[in-house]
Amino acid sequence: MNLSERNNTPIARAIAFYLPQFHPIPENDEWWGKGFTEWTNTAKAKPLFPGHYQPHVPSDLGFYDLRLAKTRIAQAEMAAEYGIEGFCYWHYWFAGKRLLEHPFSEVIQSGEPNFPFCLGWANDTWSGIWHGAPNRILIEQTYPGLEDYKNHFDSLLSAFTDDRYLTVDDKPIFLIYKPDKLPDSIQFTDFWRELAHKAGLKGLHFIASLQDEPIWKPEKRGFDAITVANQSKIASVTKNKNGLTGIANKFKTHSRKALKRPEHVYDYKDAMRYFLEDVSADIEYYPSVIPNWDNSPRSGTNGIILHNSTPELFGELLQLAINKVSHLPDNHKIIFIKSWNEWAEGNHLEPDIKFGKRYLETIKQVLMR
Repeated sequence: MNLSERNNTPIARAIAFYLPQFHPIPENDEWWGKGFTEWTNTAKAKPLFPGHYQPHVPSDLGFYDLRLAKTRIAQAEMAAEYGIEGFCYWHYWFAGKRLLEHPFSEVIQSGEPNFPFCLGWANDTWSGIWHGAPNRILIEQTYPGLEDYKNHFDSLLSAFTDDRYLTVDDKPIFLIYKPDKLPDSIQFTDFWRELAHKAGLKGLHFIASLQDEPIWKPEKRGFDAITVANQSKIASVTKNKNGLTGIANKFKTHSRKALKRPEHVYDYKDAMRYFLEDVSADIEYYPSVIPNWDNSPRSGTNGIILHNSTPELFGELLQLAINKVSHLPDNHKIIFIKSWNEWAEGNHLEPDIKFGKRYLETIKQVLMR
């Protein structure tokens, strides 16, 4: 069976972000120790207060290795079964150097799994911020100019022309995580659209992932649509203290040796109202929703923790997101889910031993009505 086939037509296009950090690479071996993957942080996590849900332990798919084709196929089969249209693979390009590219390269070269996908360029400098060393630069994101832009485009052309690639109006989707970091975003997007047309494509559909900056009209900066990164929104709200009340003081730490309790603990139900934006009808906005957020496995007591997430609350959030795109043409009714497998952020749809497939079942229930 073609994994992209559906028995029912979803009322919106659910695209889940996909993290390829679950296989060792030489760079991570050097920076963090031999064999480091995202499972390293996930497995060492501990609860920081009574009732804190940690560690998150995978159930159905186990502690997998993304170098294995059978793992990638099992992920796609599961996503398709529960109404996910495709994965948005995070893509890392540093002036010609690619990192964590192996899983996606295998998807292109092998033709498996036969499941839709698009790419999101995580154009950010890698530092030790998630590991308590924010001033440690591992690899810097730079923008050398048009020659590098062309090399970057050429490296992805086999993906853009793949029949599985997700499109809007027949134009391949390309998301940029930090559009404000581009020296000249209009130059970049215009140049890539020109290259796309020369390659026989109808263009590209650029999506800007805004962080904590004010909403802006995408076309003024060369984009077609916007989404908003939830984790940045949470950080902004907590930093500015504009309405989200922490609940950390309700808890005591488990260990008397702990230097401090986590300060940024918030109730998921209270935080939900910050995840979606009120934008004018002339802005193409694709909501991003999260099943949960808890990056304490990476950041310890400095992390941000959403407490008491449930599949039912996530279902309410997903329905609100669907309402946000109801006025758009069917092909444009996109909702991003962050994420399919960000385990060290407590942020995943893949089944764990606590909830099983309940978050996936919620998606199917809401999308397939």
